[in-house]
Amino acid sequence: MSDTTFDLFTYPERPGHKGGDTSREAAEKIAPKVARLQTRVIAALNRHGPMTTDETAAKIGESVLAVRPRFSELSREGVIEKTGERRANESGMSANVWRTRQTVTTP
Repeated sequence: MSDTTFDLFTYPERPGHKGGDTSREAAEKIAPKVARLQTRVIAALNRHGPMTTDETAAKIGESVLAVRPRFSELSREGVIEKTGERRANESGMSANVWRTRQTVTTP
């Protein structure tokens, strides 16, 4: 696979990247933390109800840059879904509100 294409052969089981050394290095660095971050996202949505990615990041005390891709992974796996509601995020832009598709138990 070319370095300039998104690595769909491993995503969402492993963090993807859009090519280039920096993107690939970031994906490799976050990989050991992904499962734990996904679990924390699910737990926060179960505990606090539907939230945006920014709201969830704030609740779990993590960078939105580390949390936002977890929403894409969990959505692709069918664990979470958009509610259809949108709220302003930290930058003032309209952001999707997410919820778990069902109450998902976390370890």
